[in-house]
Formats: sequence, structure tokens, C-alpha cells
Amino acid sequence: MTSSNSGNPPRVGIVVIVFNDAERIADAVHSALAQGEAVGEVIVVDDASTDGTAERLAQLAAEDSRVRVITRTENSGGCGTPRNQGLSAAREQYVMLLDSDDVLPPDAVRTLLDTAVAERADVVAGVCVRRELPAGTDSPWQRDLFPADGAPPERYDGIGARPDFLRDTLCANKLYERAFLDRHGVRFAEGAVHYEDFVFTARLYAARPRLIAISDTVYLWHVRRVVGQPSISLRRDEIRNWQDRVDAHAEVVRILLDAGQPELASAARTKFVDYDLRMYARELRHKSAGYRTEWWRIARAHLTGFEPAVLAAATPSGRWVAEVLEARPEAVEGAELRRVGELAASPPRLAPPYPVDVEGRPELVEGVPLTGLTELAPEELPVAVDGVVRLAPDCTVRLRMHDAYGVVSAARPVAAALELSTRVGPPLTVRRPLELAPHPEGGWTAATSVDTFELRDAGEMTAWAVRIEVVFADGSRVLTAVRSATPAKRHAVFRPPSRIALVQVYETGNGELGLRVADGVRGGWEVVRSRFRRALARRS
Repeated sequence: MTSSNSGNPPRVGIVVIVFNDAERIADAVHSALAQGEAVGEVIVVDDASTDGTAERLAQLAAEDSRVRVITRTENSGGCGTPRNQGLSAAREQYVMLLDSDDVLPPDAVRTLLDTAVAERADVVAGVCVRRELPAGTDSPWQRDLFPADGAPPERYDGIGARPDFLRDTLCANKLYERAFLDRHGVRFAEGAVHYEDFVFTARLYAARPRLIAISDTVYLWHVRRVVGQPSISLRRDEIRNWQDRVDAHAEVVRILLDAGQPELASAARTKFVDYDLRMYARELRHKSAGYRTEWWRIARAHLTGFEPAVLAAATPSGRWVAEVLEARPEAVEGAELRRVGELAASPPRLAPPYPVDVEGRPELVEGVPLTGLTELAPEELPVAVDGVVRLAPDCTVRLRMHDAYGVVSAARPVAAALELSTRVGPPLTVRRPLELAPHPEGGWTAATSVDTFELRDAGEMTAWAVRIEVVFADGSRVLTAVRSATPAKRHAVFRPPSRIALVQVYETGNGELGLRVADGVRGGWEVVRSRFRRALARRS
């Protein structure tokens, strides 16, 4: 490694890209400058903004000499070109990437830089936290790829020994040695190319970097689902989004094959089956018939040529979804489409009906065998549970757990618990033990109650996921989402002398049961505002 400033301690250049984001760009830049003297420069590439971004950037540059602004005269149509321009302009030994609507948490750069120097690393990767806005709910991105909190760094010379790192397709949660990127030509695809992170990280991994993974949170990714335009990766209602994702994945495989890493290329295909394919398939039944037809065609064409070993290495649910696609030239509909969505869910669910062939063997859908189900360990079983909620000051939750082809009873469930965890609001969990009783038509039933005001007191407005944990005789456990068997409805509930809550039962896009609870009038007004924002987002 060589330093661009001989005799001086190594520092970091942070490349920020922006387009028409005058409202938020200052927060991003300030979060970079607040990292202290570890940051030698903040290069902001303005991709031909037409709002007040240029004026705001001029103010930021006047406030701190570390800010350099590059103004493009023509919009690139994507993120790759301005990022490449910023990387080429960087002068410091190390570089990072930042988007205009995200921020860096305190001490992120110093932590990454110290690790890079101590470990002589080409790349240091840390935890990215997705922050859902406007709710403010945080969830770590691919947290299992990184060391546990407080654990020492994990070291890789190339990711061949840890191909799971292909799931970390983000470019912004990493510190790079600039000379390494230049030496191996690691850059983004130019122009109006979406999922450019996929291609960039594929080129990075193909170069076999010395990569250090740390447990620290180094990036806050702001995900805006309601207000204004969602990010490209969230526009899954558009068939172009699916085609872009498939095209990017095909390019990832090509890059890895050209780099002489066929094992990683196969792992990338398995990742597509387990992650990308399932993510879109579980939403498919909510799309138009035209969308489903085109999505099915694109997916089938892409899966052609995936070797059997790719599917064998996938999770059972990913493999099952791929097998339905390969077996059916036309998109499935009705109950079969719902089954595909249930199997693609996370965690997967195998819900009734349970079709069999003429010899009594299980089928995924008509004519497509369901293989490998009896070979699963209890903790891998795709358990399906239906839930009905009666809204009241003490909500009654009635559950029915199904026994798919007898595999659940064969694992011998011995205990269960209802678990409600916040989707929106502070991270909280409410648990209730359950007693499982046999159902006359097979499977089990259970019921419990939940204090609406206990949920209300968690915050002014909260949304709760409803799950059930099942414990088997061997001590293994399954935590699965409860399927909604309740029509969407809302109700105001009272508890004397003056407590009031608004509670709503609803079905998520994945068919799961959810509860929203709001604090009286203030919470009700927030519900109205949320609906108004969603309506505006659909119109835009």
C-alpha cells in the first residue's frame, strides 16, 4: 500500500452523489465532516440537479475546505457515473461512498480506517442499518455476515471461503483502499444502469480482496417507502425493476466466471434463487395479470441453464419456487399462485390444501412433485399457522397450526408461544404462552389474549407482526409468521375511566397477520396522515 500524502497519516475521501436533494444533502455532508480528521476530503458529485442543490453545495464548500464539488452538466440517469467520477477525483489513500439521503453514524470512518491500517486490508466492511422513514424503525442489513457485537474482526483473503458475502451487495458500508480499486478496475457500470451495486461488488469480490468484516455499524441507509419517490430497489411494482435486477445478476455471474471463480458464480446463482427470486415471488399474487405473465417469462428465461447443483445448494423453499417456474411455462394462478407466495415467504409456509398425485405423493402444484419435505430437520419445517383476532380492550387471538403432510406431527411439537414484535415503533416484543390442542380435522388450535393498551403504551402509533414459536421434542424451534384469516377491520376501544386506543387488524403484502395500535386521537390523526402520504405516493 502507498499513501497519497507521504509522511502523513492515512485519511479517507468520501464520495457523495446527489441529484435534486437540496433538502437532505447537508445532513449527509455534515455526517461525513463530523467524522473528524480521519476524513481528508468530501467529494460531492452533483448529477445535474435542477433544484437548489447547487446553492446548498456552494454553502457547504464555503463552510469547510474539505468539501469539493463536481457539477455535472448532464444527468447520467443512474448512480454509477457520478460515483465513478468521484472515485477518479479522490486523492486520499482510502475511499468511502455515501448517498445524499443517507448518513454516517459517529466514529464510523475512524473505526473503519483504524481497522484497515492495522489489518493491511484492501476492504473493510461494517454493518449497515436500514432505517425505515418516516417510522424510524431500524433493522440491520445482512447482519449474520458480520461478527457478533463486540466480537473480533473476521478476515478473508477473497470470499471463496465465505460465499455468503455475495448477499452483501451494498457498496456504501465499506472502506476501500483506493489503489486496490484502481489496480483491478473496480468501478460501477456507467449510465442509466440500475442495481449498479451488484456489478460493483461483483468486480470487487472477483478481485479477491483482503476483506475484514467488523461488528460496528458504519452506515445508516434511509429507506423512504411513503413520502415521494421510493428508491429504485423498492420500485418492485414496475416490471422493468425485475428485468433490471435479472440483468444485473446475469452480469454478476459473467464477471465471476471471467475472473476464473466458477464456484462463486454458482454461489451467486444460488443466492438469486434463495433471495431475489423469493423476494419477488412472494409479492406476485398482488400484481396484475400482465405483470405476472411477464415476470414469469423473465424468471424462467433466467433460470434456464442453472445447473442442478445450484438448486441443490439452495434452501428448500427457494428450490421449490424455482421448480414450479421450471415446470410451468405459464404463470400459475389462484390457489397455486398463493402457494408459491407462501413458500417464498420468509420464513416459508406450506399451507393447505395439500395436493397429492395419483400415488399419494405430495405435490407443490398439480404435476410438480414436492421433494425433500420429509428430510427436513424440525427447525427447517415450513410451518403454517392461521390467525383470527377479535378486537377489544383485551384482543382475543385464535390460532390454527396445520400439519403439512404429517411432517409437523412427526416432529412432535411440545410447546408454543405467541410473539408480537414491532414493525413500526420502538423495538419491542410481547410474548404469550400457548397451549396446543388437537384440531378435529388435523393440526392444532390455541388461543390467548393480548392487552390492547399494553401495545398502545409502546408508542403513539405502533405496528405489530404476529408470529408463533413452536418448540419440538428434540428442543429445536421454529418461529413463523401467522397467516391472516381475519378480514381487515379497525375499532376504537375504551378502558374506564378515560383510556382510548385505535386498533386495526390487517393483512400484509405477504399474507401475514398484523396489528396497528394508535394512542387515541393523536394516534388516529397519525393514521390519517399516513394514509394520505401513501395515497400521494401512489399518485406520483
